Amino acid sequence: MSSHRQSKKRRYIAWAVAGAAVVAGAGLAAQSSMAATTWPAQRTYTGRAFDTCTAPSVAAMKAWHGGLYGAAAVYIGGKNRGCAQPNLTASWVKSVSAQGWKLIPLYVGAQPSCQTGSSPEKLTAATAASLGATDAADAVAKASALGMKAGSPVYLDMEAYDITNKACNDAVLTYVRAFTKTLNAKTYRSGYYGFTSSSAKAIAQATDRTNLPGNMWYALWDKQNTTTGDWPFGATQWTNHSRAHQYMVNSKETRNGYTITVDRDAWDAPVAITG
Repeated sequence: MSSHRQSKKRRYIAWAVAGAAVVAGAGLAAQSSMAATTWPAQRTYTGRAFDTCTAPSVAAMKAWHGGLYGAAAVYIGGKNRGCAQPNLTASWVKSVSAQGWKLIPLYVGAQPSCQTGSSPEKLTAATAASLGATDAADAVAKASALGMKAGSPVYLDMEAYDITNKACNDAVLTYVRAFTKTLNAKTYRSGYYGFTSSSAKAIAQATDRTNLPGNMWYALWDKQNTTTGDWPFGATQWTNHSRAHQYMVNSKETRNGYTITVDRDAWDAPVAITG
């Protein structure tokens, strides 16, 4: 996301080529595999969030709390995760949660073979289903080890790719469905980060809705702090606290002596259950 995995310039090129906390039980209907399971109540946050490559220190999080943001996304794992995470431990999660932060688990899973650039883990038609299941199991293990409990979401990061390449797109959908199904089987909610012109669009336009993510985090860098005013997909899709919007990237900000470069997000969707 932004400079977290690719440079801002490269992300823009890829994009162009590819064309207050609430506890609730909302947002389940879109995830068909969840129907027969008894789920913990969903923890939802509505407000501004940020994401940044490396989880900041506990001191930095304390300095930033009470300002513009109330939630922070953290990269919990994935072979394509771009930054080391020396701060991201179960102790860190416990400490920043006690400060009042809501946390958003993000997993950088396998990327499409038709995607521009190189990634340590790429999916193909032959490997999509098995990789999706394996990566989801790893994501749950990583989240659980950090103290993010059952009922928490995991947002799968899918970067921009050529969705007009049918074989490639079909493989991505297979991967995403396997990832979602495995998450749900382990009682974790599914989320998805993608670009409105490509990776998110592919999910939104899929005719078969089986085992697609129940929460959509869309990248549209229009600097509008909203999840409704610029919503690019169907009005009935991902309603009832199931949307997030990455609206600005690479914003260098200083609060109480700590400077962090972040992406800004408008959030109205599930966050991790901690504590």
